[in-house]
Amino acid sequence: MIRTRGLRPTAATNPSLPRQALAMTPSPSRSGAALDPRLTAAFAQVPVVASVVGTQPLREFLTAPAKVCILASFAVGQLPQVVPALGRAGKTVFVNVDSSPGLAQDRGALEFIKNMGAHGVVSTRLSLIEKGRPLGLLTMMKVFVTDRSNLRRSTDAISRGAPDLVEIMPAPIIARMSAQAQRAMSPSVAAGFVETPADVALALALGSAAAATSDPRLWHLRRDQLPPVPPGALKRPAPPQE
Repeated sequence: MIRTRGLRPTAATNPSLPRQALAMTPSPSRSGAALDPRLTAAFAQVPVVASVVGTQPLREFLTAPAKVCILASFAVGQLPQVVPALGRAGKTVFVNVDSSPGLAQDRGALEFIKNMGAHGVVSTRLSLIEKGRPLGLLTMMKVFVTDRSNLRRSTDAISRGAPDLVEIMPAPIIARMSAQAQRAMSPSVAAGFVETPADVALALALGSAAAATSDPRLWHLRRDQLPPVPPGALKRPAPPQE
């Protein structure tokens, strides 16, 4: 879950705004980039990324069928024990570099994460995303879409960083984005306010590769258990008027 206090009103937080609010033309980017084969395999049965915040949910994630996780709020001293254990369990591990107390924001930190066996990193920082790929790490860039100008800046950064995945927050905003804007952020993971199987199904139907959530119940959600998505939920916003 994410806090909305302090965000400017948008179509996501104020339904009275026109649905075309975020139907803008994104900057040129790697539209339609292919999902890394390792992630395709990991999402094959359970299209959910487990947001594991702190050590308490670890045991539940280890026994869940979800294969991919984002570790957040783990102190730097905890990671060398946690990451290898998850790797031995067959999990694909991303470390949120922005929320790991004691972890530096530099190449050395990425090498540290790589050497302990993590598969990838998550960050809002373009510089870290750019440094991760040469090290052989999967990269996931987190973006917060709050208005059209923010969407433009996000697609610019994504075009430069070319991450393997884009974590779009909050998830409900995806339904307000044009198909073209979402393609510029593909492949994507919908995150924030993903609370039910219907939320996961809608994210996938709108084009995301997976949905991320801290709710352990959804870490058990298999593709064949997804509920149907009402056709009206897939309606895209109208193009912006000139």
